[in-house]
Amino acid sequence: MEFKHVSVLLEETIENLNIKPDGIYVDGTLGGGGHAYEVCKQLGPKGRFIGIDQDEAAIEAAGKRLKEFRDKVTIVKNNYCNYKQVLKELGISKVDGIVLDLGVSSYQLDNVDRGFSYMGDAPLDMRMDQSQSKTAKDIVNTYSEKDLFLMIKEYGEDKFAKNIAKHIVLYRQDKEIETTEELTNIIRGAIPMKIQKNMGHPAKKTFQAIRIELNRELEVLNDTLNDMVDSLNHDGRICIITFHSLEDRIVKTIFRKNENPCTCPPNFPVCVCGNVSKGNVISRKPILPSDEEMEMNSRSKSAKLRVFNRY
Repeated sequence: MEFKHVSVLLEETIENLNIKPDGIYVDGTLGGGGHAYEVCKQLGPKGRFIGIDQDEAAIEAAGKRLKEFRDKVTIVKNNYCNYKQVLKELGISKVDGIVLDLGVSSYQLDNVDRGFSYMGDAPLDMRMDQSQSKTAKDIVNTYSEKDLFLMIKEYGEDKFAKNIAKHIVLYRQDKEIETTEELTNIIRGAIPMKIQKNMGHPAKKTFQAIRIELNRELEVLNDTLNDMVDSLNHDGRICIITFHSLEDRIVKTIFRKNENPCTCPPNFPVCVCGNVSKGNVISRKPILPSDEEMEMNSRSKSAKLRVFNRY
C-alpha cells in the first residue's frame, strides 16, 4: 500500500515557521514528508533539514518525496522523544525551527493491517514503531478492569469508559481478544443502542485511548517539549499541530510556562525567583483549519496549531 497522507494546516505551519534560507529545521513526526517538502523548498545551499520518524513506511515515503533535496536532508528512524540524542549524534546543538504534527497519518488509518482503524478487521496492533514488541492486543488482554477504565476515561474522554472496561474483561474470560472487529463489537455492546444512534462511531474514543497509551504519546510530548524550546536559536520557532484536547492542553501549558516562568506570588512587587522568559507564544488562540480545508479533508476538523517564538 502506497503511503498517502494529506498534511494538515500546511500553509499556516510553513508561514509561522518563519523559515531562514540558511537555517536548520527539524520535523519530529516526518510522516510522508508533506511539511518537510515545503520547508526544504525554502532552504538555500547552507540550509539543513532533519526528519525523524519511527515508522518504516513513513521513512521510505519521505525519502522518495525529498529526493531532490537529498544534499540538505537527513532522515533518522527514531522517536522524537530522543530528539536531543539525535541532534547530538549529528553534531547539532541549536536549530531554527521545529515541526510536530501529532496526528496519526492517513496511511496508518487506511492500512487496515496496522490495526489503528475500527472500520475494518485486523489484528489488534496500533504500533507506530513496528519494531516494539508490545501491541494493542497486550493492553486489551492484560490490563485490569480498573486500568482499562482509567485509560479509556482519561485518554478517550468517553463517559461509557466504566462499562466498556467491564465488557472487555467479561469477554476475555472466555477467549483472548485478537482483532479490531472483536473489540469494536464488544464496545458496541457496552453502549446503549439509542445513544449510539446520535453519536459518532462508538469505538472511536476507546481506539484513540489505546493508541495513546501504547505509543506513550502524551508522555513523550510532555517530556520532550521543554528540550525542544531550549534547542531553538534566537527567533527560532516551534509549530505543533495537535488533534486531541489533552495534547493541546500540554502544548498550551508548556508554551505558557516558557513565556512566563515566574513562580513569585502575584502580590510581589518585583520578581525575585530569577526565572527568565524564553520567548513568546505567537498564537494566543490556536490556529484552526479553514472551512475549505475541513471540507476537503475531514480528518483536519480537530486540528489545532500552536506556535512559540524563542528569544
